[in-house]
Amino acid sequence: MNAWASGDIPSQAGKLAVITGANSGIGYFTALELAKAGANVILACRNAEKGTAAAAKINAVAPGRAVFEALDLARLASVHDFAARFKAAHGTLDLLINNAGVMATPARQVTADGFELQFGVNFLGHFALTALLLPALMKAPAPRVIQLSSIAHRQGRIDLADLQSARGYKPWQAYSQSKLAMLMFAMELQRRADAGGWGLLSLAAHPGIARTELIANGPGTLTALGLKLVEPFISQSGAAGALPTLFAATAADVTPGGYYGPTGFKEFRGPPGKARPEKLALDAGVARALWEAAEALTALSITPGP
Repeated sequence: MNAWASGDIPSQAGKLAVITGANSGIGYFTALELAKAGANVILACRNAEKGTAAAAKINAVAPGRAVFEALDLARLASVHDFAARFKAAHGTLDLLINNAGVMATPARQVTADGFELQFGVNFLGHFALTALLLPALMKAPAPRVIQLSSIAHRQGRIDLADLQSARGYKPWQAYSQSKLAMLMFAMELQRRADAGGWGLLSLAAHPGIARTELIANGPGTLTALGLKLVEPFISQSGAAGALPTLFAATAADVTPGGYYGPTGFKEFRGPPGKARPEKLALDAGVARALWEAAEALTALSITPGP
């Protein structure tokens, strides 16, 4: 059987997708392939110049399919503003891909709302966005929400007593926690969707080790240099790294609450397929506690109604 590739994406004609962080890397290639398959894509990005340029590149290949919309996940006010604009312009959303993220910032930083930057952007901002857009998703015939996790989730631990890493910040520990949170979010969202009969598919994906701007923009210089030296042996292109997301977003044979990534050695690279979640990610009790903490921190609840 041939490996699943972008050419296997079924027609997305008539569908609308929101992809966060789609101005570069995994998000850009995800938006590009969805647009080529006929979807209309909203590139929800913080940087207006890069977002506009990325939309123009996609439109050069798939005319009229891509638009840029400003979204800063480090500011809950911006998330609310984006959602309000979306609701005013669109009645229905078929696909939400929570892709944007920051990785292993050397020093602890906080968002406009006082959250540790990685936990705030990677998880809480996307939790808020999902809460605000869920009513629009529920109007679609077959809605899907995709959370971007990482193989780094395997080193993560949800510290419910110190979610903001205030007691001792370690860059990779904070990043791993945020990506474990994203995976647990996907699974808990599916549990709640199943219990409520929402008809929603909630999935998670990871790109393996992909050559994108995330490394350059995140870890310190020495870490980035070390990763650069081994990249040719363990990594894959950004386009290949987007395939697990695209599989989760479009394939017919996905498992509700499933997790997808590269199927090669240690899931570093290779064609997309089922990924292995760490045992901690399957802890439904911790997932519920994390969900409740996110509701309290964002002052939002995820419900299918208006």
